[in-house]
Amino acid sequence: MEEDSRPQRAERSPYRTSGPVVILGAGPTGLGAAYHLDRAGYDDWVLFEKETEVGGLAKSIRDDKGFTWDIGGHVAFSHFGVYTRLLDELLGPDGWIEHERESWIRLLGTWVPYPFQNNLQRLPPEVAARCLEGLIRAAAQPRPRRFANFEEFILQTFGQGIADVFMLPYNFKVWAHPPAMLDAGWVGERVAVPDPVRVARNLVLGQDDVSWGPNSTFRFPRHGGTGAIWRALAARLPQDRVVTGRGAAAIDVDARTVRLEDGQTQPYETLITTIPLDALAAMTGRSDWIEAASRLTRSTVYIIGVGLQGQAPPELATKCWMYFPESNCPFYRVTHFSLYSPNNVDDIHRHWSLMCEVSQSEHKSVDGDRVAEDTVRGLVAAGLIDREDRVTHTWAIRVDHGYPIPTPQRDQSLHFLLPEMQRRGIYSRGRFGAWKYEVSNMDHSFMQGFEAVGHILFGGPELTVWDPDFSNTRHPVLGWDRFR
Repeated sequence: MEEDSRPQRAERSPYRTSGPVVILGAGPTGLGAAYHLDRAGYDDWVLFEKETEVGGLAKSIRDDKGFTWDIGGHVAFSHFGVYTRLLDELLGPDGWIEHERESWIRLLGTWVPYPFQNNLQRLPPEVAARCLEGLIRAAAQPRPRRFANFEEFILQTFGQGIADVFMLPYNFKVWAHPPAMLDAGWVGERVAVPDPVRVARNLVLGQDDVSWGPNSTFRFPRHGGTGAIWRALAARLPQDRVVTGRGAAAIDVDARTVRLEDGQTQPYETLITTIPLDALAAMTGRSDWIEAASRLTRSTVYIIGVGLQGQAPPELATKCWMYFPESNCPFYRVTHFSLYSPNNVDDIHRHWSLMCEVSQSEHKSVDGDRVAEDTVRGLVAAGLIDREDRVTHTWAIRVDHGYPIPTPQRDQSLHFLLPEMQRRGIYSRGRFGAWKYEVSNMDHSFMQGFEAVGHILFGGPELTVWDPDFSNTRHPVLGWDRFR
């Protein structure tokens, strides 16, 4: 039989790109991108992480007393099937501790179940009546198609009573910016919009209403804190492609190269970066990008871990996390971190732990040298501990980029920066890479990286970054697996 002498057609690549993909940052977004590249069989990629360990803002730190701390109040729940299944695989069924959410607000010397607006029955009668009256009056008014700012949303949605008692003081405390400075378009599922009939029924019957929210149940790693998730994922990737301890110093947009801090130049066809947008713009040296990024706003957050002697008091024994709107303590949220896992302390029979978060900005000053001391005093003032000498030690970290603030100017900057960068092969994604608080949880951040690769390789949709409302309301079992 004669051989076929006709020229053979080259096998068509399944990918839309053929050049090197470089990832900057090994947090959930960068690792999500790397995971998808590896899963899709694309072998021309490398990830650089400036720190010596992976995880980014989702890493965990073990202090010198043997206590483990997260950088903020992370819990594992998901809107995305691909992410949920990956968590199942990474730590296995025995690697998790399941929790029913029990979150509370400390206010007026009492505990109110979260969400506050559904549980007015826990308040003193005169305060509850004021809150309900304001809610009914607000519900009777025509609802505008768009709110001028977040403060207006609060007042017209919850009424003056709930706004004054909880919503306005708490939101200033968490954002470190006056609510009038925030836009309202980000709200989505982040804020429970109350039903006046339901609220009145709870008040009359004296019943708690605690089931609202996307994280009414959650799970937490049994060992190693939240960072265990990302260490496990990084360990599954090709080790020669995940490079730690080497960060980016500059980006040449025209030449498509990254200059690393050690002077090496790394070429790319596509760059997936999780560097905060303001820092990224500065790295490029492009004045128009720098100017647009300068209009983005953020807060700084201090995380203060407090080790405590003995056992948690019965009043706190089952509380997962707690919100603090009042001025008698510096923190806006406290997590009962040893409840998440007994392995978060050195010896659960002798110690327990609380993790506190304090925000800072030009609108809300914090003395960083005294923040741990002030936090311990605040725990006493708020009634979480009875004496300061219950404290075995404190641990603290300052996070310069804490919350991306959704100001009215944000979207104008993002609508310019993100598409302009993408046209030049730069996908800026993640909590501060995309600067969208409404899609900045761990599952969102992972999916931003995962979906960026789906778009780069296969033309798949990036729904998380471009359509946050859809991403936050779709059923958790959905995933975009058809895009590899």
